[in-house]
Amino acid sequence: MSEYMKNCNIYLDTVKKDLTEYIEQMDLNEIEAAANLIIEAGKSGNRLHVSGIGKPGHIAGYISSLISSTGTPTYFLHGTEAVHGSCGQLTEGDIVIFISNSGETAEMKSTVLAIKNNGCKVIGVSGNRESWLAKESAVHLYAGVPKEGGPMNRAPRMSILAETLVLQTLSVYLQRYVNISPQGYVRRHPGGSLGQLREGE
Repeated sequence: MSEYMKNCNIYLDTVKKDLTEYIEQMDLNEIEAAANLIIEAGKSGNRLHVSGIGKPGHIAGYISSLISSTGTPTYFLHGTEAVHGSCGQLTEGDIVIFISNSGETAEMKSTVLAIKNNGCKVIGVSGNRESWLAKESAVHLYAGVPKEGGPMNRAPRMSILAETLVLQTLSVYLQRYVNISPQGYVRRHPGGSLGQLREGE
């Protein structure tokens, strides 16, 4: 086996071990608290947005699309453009999920403060329960892993998986609450094989 393949195997072993441990200690009460915040805002006609900077910003785009397709209209808020006018998409009472592994970066702080100054509540997602983001959030979703894996242990890999997993879990709760039908899902997702009703639906 080549040295390159050994590194790949080490990373996959890290995923298997650390992601399993993360799942086992995931606090589902946090998920429910976040879902209730979103549901109550929706009852008042307010909306859900998802934001992040860097790699978490890409996750934010996916999560906003996922939650929208499963029955809860959700909007992507650009993590840096927010402080250059994109906060205009927010209305007082909206909810913003903000993703940041450290929960401490200067750019993130500026955006979160702008979001709150526009009368919105924040659901923070970070790998540190004591982070600035956690303390500024109405609800915090923990997405902590001990290491990123891979050469240098720097590039965001494991943290992205944890952030994605906790928000996918939130999307399952919201989908069940909305109780979207197969027909409703197909209306939102008419393309591809997912956009076809299956026998018996």
